[in-house]
Order: sequence, then C-alpha cells, then structure tokens
Amino acid sequence: MNPFESKRVLLGVTGSIACYKAVDLASKLTQLGIKVDVVLSDAATKFVAPLTFQSVTGRRAYTDQDLWGPEGHVLHVGLSKDADLIVIAPVTANTLAKLANGQADNLITLAALAGTVPLLLAPAMDGGMYDHPATQQNLRSLTERGAHIVGPVSGHLASGLSGQGRMTEPSELVGHIRCLLGAKGPLAGRKVVVTAGGTQEAIDPVRVIANRSSGKQGYALAQAAIDLGAGVTLVSAPTALTAPFGVNLVAITSAEEMLDATLQATKGADALLMAAAVADFRVTNSSQKKIKRAGGVPDLELETNPDILQAVTNASRPKVIVGFAAESDDLLKNAAHKLESKNLDLIVANDIRAVDAGFEVDTNRVTLIDRSGSKEELALMSKEDVARIVLERVVKLLR
Repeated sequence: MNPFESKRVLLGVTGSIACYKAVDLASKLTQLGIKVDVVLSDAATKFVAPLTFQSVTGRRAYTDQDLWGPEGHVLHVGLSKDADLIVIAPVTANTLAKLANGQADNLITLAALAGTVPLLLAPAMDGGMYDHPATQQNLRSLTERGAHIVGPVSGHLASGLSGQGRMTEPSELVGHIRCLLGAKGPLAGRKVVVTAGGTQEAIDPVRVIANRSSGKQGYALAQAAIDLGAGVTLVSAPTALTAPFGVNLVAITSAEEMLDATLQATKGADALLMAAAVADFRVTNSSQKKIKRAGGVPDLELETNPDILQAVTNASRPKVIVGFAAESDDLLKNAAHKLESKNLDLIVANDIRAVDAGFEVDTNRVTLIDRSGSKEELALMSKEDVARIVLERVVKLLR
C-alpha cells in the first residue's frame, strides 16, 4: 500500500548551520517509509553527530572515515547504486563548486559522481556567497546536467544579515522528493483530476452557505496520485490546507465555479476523483451589500446547484470516475444508488455521524463499492491510507 517502502534515498549533509534541518528531513522521509542512508562531510560532523541521524533513521550514518575502512574502496559505489535518489541538503557553496567541476574528494562527492539516479540539491549559505558569479555559474552548470535545485529562500541568515541563502524547509523538500521518487510510478503519464473541500454559496458579501468539509481527504488523494507519478489537477474549494507540491491547483469558491473548472480539467483526463463536498443549493436572491440585522430576518430563496458528476459524465467522461458519498442515513443504500445513477466506477461511502471519521478529522472509516456491487469495508485509518487504497483501485481500473 505504501509506494515508498521500497525506496531508498542517499542523503548527503555538508557543513552548514542548516544541518539541523537535515535531521528533520531525514526523520520525515523515514516516517514515510523511505530507507534513508546519511553521509556527513567532516565539516557537517562539527554541527551534528552521526548518531543523531542514526537515531531518527534507524540506519547507519556514514562519514569520510568510512572511506578508509575495509569496504572503503567501493562504499561510494554501493551507496549510490542502491539509491533511488541522491539528496544533498544542505549543500554548501564549496560542495556545489566540487559537484559542478567533477571533483570527488570526500564520500559525498564520490557518491554523487558515481550515481546515475536523480540528484536534488538544497543550497544553504550566506547571501553574498550565493549571489557570487562563481556560485551562480556552478548552479547553472548543475541545472544544465539535470540536477534539481530547490532554494535557497530569503530570510534571516547565520551571519545576522538577511538575504537569499536559507535552506528550503524540510516539509517543502519532502514534496519535491515525493515527486521525484514517484515519477516512474504506475500512474506515470496519466492525468488525474481531484476535487476537494466544501463549496461556499454567497448570501451577501460577508455570509455564505457552507458545509463542514475540511478538504483533508481530497488533498490526501491528490498527494497519493502524485506519489504514483500522475499529473494532478486539484480543483479546490476554500480550505486552510496547503496544496501538495506538484499539483496544478485551481482555486474556486462556489459550486458553479467548481463545475466550470472540473469540466475544463477533465478534458483528456484519465481519472476524476470527486471528493469535494458540493453544496446542493445556492441562494437565488443573494445581496450585493451586507444584510443588516436591523432589517429583520431575511427570506432566502434557494435553487438547486448543478450536478457536477452528471455534467462530467455527459461531457468528456474520463476513463475512471470515483465518487464520494457522505451520508447520515442508509449509507450503503444511498451510496449504491449514487454509484449507479451517476455511472461511476467506484464510490467511497462514509458515515458522517461517526465522531472519528468524515468531516474535519484526520481519520476515516469508509466502504468501497464498485460497479459489480462488491463492497470492501475498511477499518478506521488515516485519510492518507484511505487515499492510497483508493488510488490502488484507480490503477487497477485503468489497467
């Protein structure tokens, strides 16, 4: 179920105060199920000990001293050969210069030179060093050879100055790494559209009719599709969530806006995952000005919103459509009816009365129903795990 369990990342750490961020990065990657082999330069060990990395990865961390051990003459080859991705974070101006010129005088640069897998570099240095023409030329040379450069970002630097030179935050780097590791996954070359969040229908410029959807399940679906190599368009209603790195985010507010965006996004799409909680009704007599309390309780006239799933089915139907049914009564009956009436390939049904599943929480307990009527009831699990299972189904349906 986890696409990262078989993945290995070689993480090089060079001598910068940003080494502490590398520990967090190694921890986050390990929590995803990735096997992380860490190599520290001599300068990096002045900032953080190898034991720190061993503690968060559960794996041995290497230093230049290991070059002179019994396996030293082939260690760099083995480390790079076993990796699916080489990441150097932080990478200093000195190490960038070595990489750009093919110099290999320590274990990190030896492994990078021997590697044939993608290389991701996260620079960290003082602003003046980053802006220097030599550093900029080195970055251009590495980019031209296919290296992925992420950052640096602007902010407060160790020198006390402010400028561009801070290492990109680990959470953002994880997004880039997930994209690179998933690039050749089973959905590579596929176009997937995900809708997420709860639409809002205006009463006046201040008030809306909305629902309790947080968008968490939809955003988890978008991330799971990226992890499998898909090109993902995320049509999202307002939410506090940050879109996964790599998605094409289309921000909308109302059901009509979601309809237009989804019809556009699904042209030529392979799959649509309709996880958004779309408002069934909108206000026909919404006010252009804020309604004042002194005027009394307003009469709100409602009309039906468009049926997005039906419209997509009638227009340019993707090969696979997955619907979601959030119900308070007759869960399976209502979900099965929606599956058939909307001509869906799969529907994900969840009971909104459950306090530990559904809206606004991090877990879900759902039942999957397919065209044949087969039902698979899933135990309580994270929305990320639900998303992975749904995407596994999508992969099988596309095959």
